[in-house]
Amino acid sequence: CRSRGSRLKHYYLTQAAPETDQRLYARLQDLQDERAKVQAAVPNVMVMQELQQPRDTFMLGRGDYRNRGEKVSPGTPEWLPTFPPDAPRNRLGLARWIVSADHPLTARVAVNHYWQSYFGDGLVRTAEDFGLQGELPTHPRLLDWLAREFIDSGWDIKAIQKKIVMSATYRQGSYLSADLRNEGPENRLLARGPRFRLQAESVRDNALSTSGLLVSQVGGPSVFPYQPEGLWKEMAYGDMFTAQVYRLGSGADLYRRSIYTFWKRTIPPPSLGVFDAPDREKCIARRSRTNTPLQALVLMNDPTYIEASRSLAERMLRHGGADSSGRIRFAFERALARPPSSLESRLLEDLATEQERKFRGAPEQARELLRVGASPVAEGIPESELAAWTVVASSILNLDETISKE
Repeated sequence: CRSRGSRLKHYYLTQAAPETDQRLYARLQDLQDERAKVQAAVPNVMVMQELQQPRDTFMLGRGDYRNRGEKVSPGTPEWLPTFPPDAPRNRLGLARWIVSADHPLTARVAVNHYWQSYFGDGLVRTAEDFGLQGELPTHPRLLDWLAREFIDSGWDIKAIQKKIVMSATYRQGSYLSADLRNEGPENRLLARGPRFRLQAESVRDNALSTSGLLVSQVGGPSVFPYQPEGLWKEMAYGDMFTAQVYRLGSGADLYRRSIYTFWKRTIPPPSLGVFDAPDREKCIARRSRTNTPLQALVLMNDPTYIEASRSLAERMLRHGGADSSGRIRFAFERALARPPSSLESRLLEDLATEQERKFRGAPEQARELLRVGASPVAEGIPESELAAWTVVASSILNLDETISKE
């Protein structure tokens, strides 16, 4: 609703002003309408604002608002550094204090998480608890030094991680000798390099990358890769639940990195849940790592991994040469970054021969295997041969070494 003055101005600029001014005013109106549409499309976010005069706060006896005790004000425990001199005594000041160079905890927690991502365990094993109930650091001086380096670098995340991966400690071999097994099977003394199973998302992304299917696009909305039909409807059906129907994606959406997979809060993607991905009902600082037969079943039967095996088999046949040993070497170098041993090569050559003989006698089984997945089957390759090498590729992607960081 315009005031009288604005209405007169609007009338003048649309009816009585020179033509040039009318065109400019019309253009201004169009731009203001466009801005309003853009602003209307932006979601509103609730924010909090500090009071000009903070209200008094008291200790409450037994939590009773009527039983006021000592008056308190914003501050820090005496045994911790005080607020920075220029920091206000509010949430902004608290944020500045948390990342202050004198704060003893933030940098230590951060570098401990980075260390945990590379070594499987942090210098403080209880990453979820840095308090009195948590473990003491195995190498306190190293933790202090890394934290100080992190702060002095200007909180440069890439720089501190580069420092960790270029260290002599990280570049050790992960082989566990008999002496090391007896002295420290948990590697608390950091006497060898890390070796542990990849996280669930990395297991899937590694298979897609090795096979050449991974889509490296960054950003965009969540995607819906393969999932058992009816899972959401069975586990979360009713008026109080949302997203009850899972609509399978198509095209590149099936091969995006796992970070883009749509999660339902109480139902993680089953192929990730088998590899210890947690649900979204609670926050965790450290995932468990298990080793179960279900994991092998997923690697051999989930559509993602069957399709990845077929794609890798196509690459083996097209780029690995005409002989079996060259194809197996090609796959090993892609999946494990090393050539196969003579025993490994011989076993997989025998497997390829056996499977090709089997699929020649049962062509429908070969077609059924090759039909798994949405990507088109390569033309010009006999079905029995491609199916046989798909089984070989699946065996390689199912190796413990393939899904382990070492």
